[in-house]
Amino acid sequence: MDKTKIEAMRKGGQILGEVLEALRDYADVGMTKRELDIWTRKEIVKRGGEVGYDFLPKSEEFPGAICISVNEELVHGAPNSDYVLENGDKVSFDLVVKYKGYFTDAAFTKVVGKANPAVAQMVKTTEKALWAGIDEVGPGVPLGNIGFAVEKVLRKGHLGVIENYIGHGIGKEMHMGPEVPNYGKRGKGYVLKPGDCICIEPMSSLGKPQNHVDAESGWSVILNDGSVGCHCEHTILVTEDGYEVLTLPNCPRK
Repeated sequence: MDKTKIEAMRKGGQILGEVLEALRDYADVGMTKRELDIWTRKEIVKRGGEVGYDFLPKSEEFPGAICISVNEELVHGAPNSDYVLENGDKVSFDLVVKYKGYFTDAAFTKVVGKANPAVAQMVKTTEKALWAGIDEVGPGVPLGNIGFAVEKVLRKGHLGVIENYIGHGIGKEMHMGPEVPNYGKRGKGYVLKPGDCICIEPMSSLGKPQNHVDAESGWSVILNDGSVGCHCEHTILVTEDGYEVLTLPNCPRK
């Protein structure tokens, strides 16, 4: 395995994990998307990282440091907004950090204020699906095994399975091959090898999974039926004998 790459991604992942952990506690009712975006940029920079979205091509320029997706927004929520978070809002945060030339990517979903029980259960189930996929990772494992494990948990939880947005490889670029779907068949797909880094990112909905990109922002992905969406993600390194989650902060697995 490329030691330079691995060490850079470990440190970048630690920075990312620490920022998201702090954001989980910080984000609350009454805050705007814009102020949360400004706060996030400062937290990345003070830890020695760079904002990953700043390195998108000019033609794909993103208006902020972090994707903030509220309620019917599934992913890629544009943060350049003065929308004020309200009690019971579901909020998904998706962040990419660059460190010494390498990218890491992670996301989590929370509810600010008092959660609707169905939304709280959706978040819990989607997190469970993420870890079910992660626990499949190892050398010699086909990606279909991961997708199968993720999909099984989501469908058992009676959630919509998003198929048109999927996980991906990561490293020198933010998005690389192979594709990592949230559905699949065991034994199918690219076979993982030591040194591979992938992002597993289940997305779910309380209603139907069909979605579209909001024309006004050009970024926010909206669920067609107006239901609530959820997104969770980690960057995973395939090791010689299993996996390492690179985007956890300095704390044990929850």
